Amino acid sequence: MKTKLLCKFMSAIVGLSAFSVYADNPDEGIKFGGSVRANYAYRDYDQASKDKGGDFYFDVATLTLNGKIGDWGVSADYRLSSKTNFIKHGYGFYDVNDDLQVQVGINKVPFGNRELISNSWWFGLPYYLGFEDDSDVGVKVVYENQGWHTDVAFYKSAEYGATENKRYSTDLYTGTINGTEYHNEETNQLNVRQTYTTEYEGGSTTFGGSVQYGQIYNSETGNNGDRYAVALHLDSSYKGWNLQMQAMQYEYDAADAIDSNKIGVSVVSWQYEIASKGQAYNINIAKTVNTDWGSIKFYNDFGLMTPDVDDDSYDNSMQNVTGMAISAGPTYTMIDFIMGKNMTFSTANNDHIGLPEVGDDWDKRVNINFGFYF
Repeated sequence: MKTKLLCKFMSAIVGLSAFSVYADNPDEGIKFGGSVRANYAYRDYDQASKDKGGDFYFDVATLTLNGKIGDWGVSADYRLSSKTNFIKHGYGFYDVNDDLQVQVGINKVPFGNRELISNSWWFGLPYYLGFEDDSDVGVKVVYENQGWHTDVAFYKSAEYGATENKRYSTDLYTGTINGTEYHNEETNQLNVRQTYTTEYEGGSTTFGGSVQYGQIYNSETGNNGDRYAVALHLDSSYKGWNLQMQAMQYEYDAADAIDSNKIGVSVVSWQYEIASKGQAYNINIAKTVNTDWGSIKFYNDFGLMTPDVDDDSYDNSMQNVTGMAISAGPTYTMIDFIMGKNMTFSTANNDHIGLPEVGDDWDKRVNINFGFYF
């Protein structure tokens, strides 16, 4: 199945690329792109990692497709890692006019900060809850005029089935996690996001709010639960400095749940549990320094998740990433020092978010991602 999907994707690329040769405007057409990335990881809480001085390995190769012919366009991003391959996004679009665009396919869910609520390779805490850089299958309408930017979207489902954990972004999972069996699927999701950008000498500030509502289908019982999330966000830049802030509330209310305090999700070939209801707060600061050969962005990203469930034993989760991103020619390198507390992927004994904490320590790791882009 995966081989057939990849072949279809490559055939589409070849076909669209050939079509671009006949575009009347030489500035238009379909363009290839992509990257090859390697990764170094050192986990202070893992004895094997400490004994070896960390691990250096192939991370991922990406294939991208972007462009327009007339008012019609396409955007796609497919990724191949050492263990699997998956699509990040892939959609067609039509520019109704200079202000209005319609996107159909696997497109980015409009929730939270319009770009990312993170600067690092590690992403922000909302990513691991399912609310940053998520793409689903549906239709999105984008309107932008005089600083106002409006996104309205409807998504029928996640980009892959709920039993699949090999995916780029976090979605609800069907399967067994730590002895608990989940049968949840995302369906019928509506998103609305409104932002306004004001520009001034030396920079700009974008204010915004987001709302998301959808159903949770239980594939075992046939019943539907629901879910929602709301967020306020700000992204402000001034003379190389950047400040991002976001506050959000979410709730997953699954039908026929064995334990209504938690729910299962999956991402990048793994599955884990999160508190079914809570708040997440982010504050990030960055400074970009331009050089003769490129630029360096220094940053610190902090995220806090506070569970809001009936079980009082559930604990807060926190993640802090201090790092720098170095851009030079076709290369982009991100050097991150990650500290995690009761946080999946960055702690030794707490592979969850917002559940009861094992221990009471901040765990630490270093991650360096080297990328060559073409």
